Amino acid sequence: MKTREHVAKLIFMFCALTAVAALFVIIFFIFSRGMPAIFEVGIGGFLSGRVWRPLQGEFGIFTFIFTSLVTTIVAFIVGSRIGLWCAIYLAMFCPRKIYRPLKTMVELLGGIPSVLYGFFGVVVIVPFIRNAFGGPGNSMLAAMIILSIMILPTIINLSEAAIRAVPSFYYEGALALGATKTEAVFDVVVPAAKSGVNASYILGVGRAIGETMAVIMVIGNSPHMPESVLSPARTMTAAIALEMSYATGLHQNMLFAIGVVLFTIVIVLNLILTIRRH
Repeated sequence: MKTREHVAKLIFMFCALTAVAALFVIIFFIFSRGMPAIFEVGIGGFLSGRVWRPLQGEFGIFTFIFTSLVTTIVAFIVGSRIGLWCAIYLAMFCPRKIYRPLKTMVELLGGIPSVLYGFFGVVVIVPFIRNAFGGPGNSMLAAMIILSIMILPTIINLSEAAIRAVPSFYYEGALALGATKTEAVFDVVVPAAKSGVNASYILGVGRAIGETMAVIMVIGNSPHMPESVLSPARTMTAAIALEMSYATGLHQNMLFAIGVVLFTIVIVLNLILTIRRH
C-alpha cells in the first residue's frame, strides 16, 4: 500500500513538474529569439514607434500595443459586468425549471470555436456597425464586441462556482439580521466570493488579449493608428499570426519580440488582478 502511494506521489509530482517545465521552455524559446531582436532595433523605437514596415526595417509596435490594450480593457469591462450578473442570477435567483437550459447554453457558448465567433462577427456585427455608424465595419468596435462575448462563459462559470462555494450561513445570517434577499446577495455573498470572481477575471483577460482568429476576421488588420473605435486596426496577436508564415531573418525575430511584449503585458495584468484578488 505504501509503495503504491509513493508511486502515485511521484506520478503527480512528475505531472506538476511537466506543466511548470513547459511554461519555462515556452518562456525561454520566446525570449531567446525576441530579446536580442529588441536590443538590435532599440527598445525605445520598438515600443514607441508607430510605423510597422518590416521591409524598410521599421519595427514600431506602439499601435499594436495600444489596440490590444484598448480592445481588451473595453471587452473586459463589458464582459465582466455581464458575466458576473449572469453568474449571480444563475447561482442565487434563477428558478430551477430554467436553470438547466440556461446553464447548458452558457456551457455551449464556451465550446464554440473562435473561428465561428469570427464568422458571426463578419456576418452580423460588421454589417451592423457599417449600417449603424458608418465606416468599413471591420473595426476595433467589432473586435470589442466579439471579445466581450467570448469571455462570458469563462467568467460566468467560474464566478457561479465561487458564489455557490460561499457557506450558506453567510446568506442565511444576513436574512436573519433583516437584510433583503438582494442585500444579502450583493452585500454579503458576492463580496465573500471575491477571490473566485477575480480568478475568473484573470482567465477572462487572458483569453481576451490572447485571442487571434476571431479578432483577425473582424478588426480590419490595418497597421496604422486607429482614429476611433470605428477604424480598422491590428492587435499584437494578429500581427504575429498574419506575418509569421512568410517572415524571415530579423522580421521573424521581431515577431518573437512582439510575443515577448505580449507575454509581459499578460503577466502584468495577471499580477494586478491577483493583487486585487487578495
